[in-house]
Amino acid sequence: MNRRLEHENGEAKKFYATLPSPARVGMEATCDAQWFERTLREHNHELWIGDAAEIRAAMVRKQKTDSRDALHILDLLLTNRFPRIWVPSPAERDLRQMLRHRHKLVRFRTSVMNQLHALAMGQGLCRKKKLWTKVGRKELEGLLLDPWASLRRKELLQLLDQLDPWIANLDAAVIQAAESRPPAVCLMQQAGVGPVTALAFVLTIGPVTALRAAKRW
Repeated sequence: MNRRLEHENGEAKKFYATLPSPARVGMEATCDAQWFERTLREHNHELWIGDAAEIRAAMVRKQKTDSRDALHILDLLLTNRFPRIWVPSPAERDLRQMLRHRHKLVRFRTSVMNQLHALAMGQGLCRKKKLWTKVGRKELEGLLLDPWASLRRKELLQLLDQLDPWIANLDAAVIQAAESRPPAVCLMQQAGVGPVTALAFVLTIGPVTALRAAKRW
């Protein structure tokens, strides 16, 4: 049976809810498909995500259509040729969100600090990293600035004071998550690899055994 299912009107969810379980469903790796993964999981179906490039490489060159793609994926599943890839669990996806959130906040803090550095240097105060010591901050706060520049300094410092504890909490969460995962602990034994890098690697690459060349490592 060849049938197109719509997501927005609830047709797709209704179809998979009535489909006898457990069913195995294959699809190309794509973004923004968490709702689909969740729907299948709720109804005890098994979702296999495939390497999009390998799926297309195994296809006879014809005009690309959704119907042909679906039939091709079905054939790969039935003939045990489906190029399945590792997929993070919901908990691992959530940890990725934590890392992404921390990354954005760290970049934002760097931007705030650069702006404050520029304000200080504009007034002849060049302290580099020492600007963030107690003495450096006191000097920064003591600079005589015009009204709008003074307001900008005040609000940038307020932002910095907010960001520091947020990032510190995320750093603690990253360390805890990394130390609870043996592969991340192993990576942290390498020079220059900290908790953030180790955890990001593990949550992105997945288990080494999932890699095709794992036996040669």
